[in-house]
Amino acid sequence: MRNHLKYLTNIKQNNLYSSEEMHLGNMVEGQVSISNNRNSQPSLNFKRNNLLYKVSLSQDGNMFVDKKLTTNSLEYTNTFIDYRIYKHNFSDNIGTTEHFIPWQGTGEQTGMDDATSTLLVPFKMTCHKILFRPESFDTPTANFTFKIKRQDSGDATVDEVASFTYTDTFADNTTIEVKQSDFNNTPTVSSGAKASISIQASVNPHGSSKDYYITSVWRTEVTI
Repeated sequence: MRNHLKYLTNIKQNNLYSSEEMHLGNMVEGQVSISNNRNSQPSLNFKRNNLLYKVSLSQDGNMFVDKKLTTNSLEYTNTFIDYRIYKHNFSDNIGTTEHFIPWQGTGEQTGMDDATSTLLVPFKMTCHKILFRPESFDTPTANFTFKIKRQDSGDATVDEVASFTYTDTFADNTTIEVKQSDFNNTPTVSSGAKASISIQASVNPHGSSKDYYITSVWRTEVTI
């Protein structure tokens, strides 16, 4: 028995590493292998009953999941990033005046020093996109300029963060999408600042009050 234990102690395992990405076709039943992955993290692979089980390995704590992650309980203890949605609907005859759209209620304003037209930003936020759907226009060729503005903590100066002018012709009751990449600068507002979104038409798009349906989506970097 002692000699047998000595033999097991000195046994050397074959190298499990493969430079290939492992899949069902290049593994045999019961095989365990460590291989390269598409995301550059190595993965531990195991083939059983003609199914491939795989988990990514990490040297720095950053993990990559190929597909959906399902869990019964999830708690964040440090930081995470998600996307938050805000409604800015209102009704008005806007003319050519710059309007700051509401973050609560339906009261648009002509400045951002109003409780309805600003958001006190809790975390670093970047405007991912704005969905904009007006009713039918009398002048559908009006250009609309969208601006992200801020007031930093400690001052009341209105700073323009980013802007974009939509110049295509509007179709009645049709949604347009202003993406982050459309803006002339990255539309990011830091924690503690006030944020506003303004719109302004180049010519009066209609002669009476109209409904505007507006939703913004923000990439939010939450620090707990």
